[in-house]
Amino acid sequence: MTPDAWFTLAVVVVTIAVLASERVQPAVVMVGAVIVLFVADVIPADAAFAGFSNEAPIIVAALYVLAGATETTGALAGITNRILGGKSNKNPERERKDLARVLLPGTLASGFIANTPLVSMIAPRLVEWCRRTGRSPSRFLMPFSYAAVFGGVITVIGTSTNVTISGLLVESGRQPLDIFEITPVGLPIALVGVIGIILLTPLLLPQRKSPSESDRGNERAYTVEMRVPENSPLVGKTVSDAGLRNLSGVYLIEINRLDQSIAPISPDEVLNSNDQLVFAGNVERVLDLQRIVGLVSAEQQHFSIAASKGESRTFEVVVAEGSPLVGSTIKAIDFRARYGAAVMAIHRADVRLTEKIGETRLRPGDLMLVLADVDFARRWQGRDDFLLVSMVSGGIPPRRNRARAVELITVGLIVVSGLGLLDLLKTSLIAALACIAIGAITPGEARRAINFDIIVLIAASFGLGAAMEASGLAGQAGQLLVNGLQPIGAIGILAGVLIATMILTELLSNNAAAVLMFPIALAVANDAGLNFRPLAIAILIGASCSFLTPIGYQTNLLVFGMGGYRFRDFARLGAPLTLLTIVVSLILIPVVFPLN
Repeated sequence: MTPDAWFTLAVVVVTIAVLASERVQPAVVMVGAVIVLFVADVIPADAAFAGFSNEAPIIVAALYVLAGATETTGALAGITNRILGGKSNKNPERERKDLARVLLPGTLASGFIANTPLVSMIAPRLVEWCRRTGRSPSRFLMPFSYAAVFGGVITVIGTSTNVTISGLLVESGRQPLDIFEITPVGLPIALVGVIGIILLTPLLLPQRKSPSESDRGNERAYTVEMRVPENSPLVGKTVSDAGLRNLSGVYLIEINRLDQSIAPISPDEVLNSNDQLVFAGNVERVLDLQRIVGLVSAEQQHFSIAASKGESRTFEVVVAEGSPLVGSTIKAIDFRARYGAAVMAIHRADVRLTEKIGETRLRPGDLMLVLADVDFARRWQGRDDFLLVSMVSGGIPPRRNRARAVELITVGLIVVSGLGLLDLLKTSLIAALACIAIGAITPGEARRAINFDIIVLIAASFGLGAAMEASGLAGQAGQLLVNGLQPIGAIGILAGVLIATMILTELLSNNAAAVLMFPIALAVANDAGLNFRPLAIAILIGASCSFLTPIGYQTNLLVFGMGGYRFRDFARLGAPLTLLTIVVSLILIPVVFPLN
């Protein structure tokens, strides 16, 4: 190898070691590696930083905005609730049934819907469902990403890598892939892979706290009132069937129906329209109640006041000694008009409030969750009315009047990009812009929805890939692996192509790995007198099925931050899945696509 190749190899090895140690943020590690290679003149500036103008990080950023709009509006909640169910389930023996219910539809859908937008749409719903029902998001997000990856090899339109391979076949003078040509290989791989995920996840994947889960240990019991509107899908259901019996971190303590107060509440109690439900729980779970389809805050009609002032935030405030609020009720002091905010919930130390929120006489030290515009803190900081404690993440009532529009935008993105009318870059940007234009998500919320650490990580990974290619390291590594297995025969060559592609796709992007391996495999097939099509299918499988690191595939990157994963978590579950993929592929590919 050349000196540049040896130097690049050393940088790659150190980069992987530091990433695995998890002592430094992945984005910092990747950018640092690219800078070292650039300073050492292994790659020029345009190659080192080409990823920052590449379409991949832009697509992921746009999909983050779409996912954010899905979260702020509650879009797709009805569909996912029907699939997922609303009941909590803390029985470990039933976790695999939960995984099956989530993963099997996702795998089949991914065969016909590009897996990156599919994961970006469903992941926020999975997080919400897990938080509401006491499950760990980390036990579902990575498995769902892996299931979507497996689903992507069922048909040619499942992922852009399949389309890339088909295009390369045409350029080499061969027939393109038919839409279902890879199905006899891809479908069994997907089924075996999903079964493996369902069996192995409870054993291998640790439960992690996502960034959306508070680490503050704040367990103050807030009291909040929710209402069952007349058109609610919960009307006529029992408390248990509605999924309100065993919510995580929040408890249904009372139902107010006309002049009747029902407490304690039987799980068989049937919900009526206009029932007022009183819950108590910690701040994050109380705020999550607003995302349950069929429930609205009892103060919902007043939220428009805060929203009319612009972007809304949830604040946790404490009533100060000597405040004009002391001894008065929220209704009597006309809190909404006076402060331009709506009270969502109240906490009083060691006491469960029994009065309605609007009729509770406030005392010094009472804490309230209020919905207000972003300038609320600036206006009231240092005043005698109350002390500002903190801004609370989340807690914004879903803009359900925009949910259907976001669902239509999502369907439009899938159809337009799936049919090839526009590429995914254009459709994702149009979708993100449309969500902002209709008010489904504000520009500030869109900015916060984008995980810029992940975007930088994606962009920098292209520089590392460019260094591997420019130095000759990637080509020599692939060639050495293929040549090393060639003495085994045609199966050895097939295995070499598959494994080399898998290794490269963990270091580069999936499309880059496919493009790099295609000419290597073509040359090897010509030298060995083999049919090239099975080798092309091996490249397709190897480039798509990336499970060992979060940087090998966009869907892995999408869930990396959301699930609070560590870098090595992907290898825990990914290593056996990779082995399964190799074994099943080497059995099926020669049967469906003869090597000679």
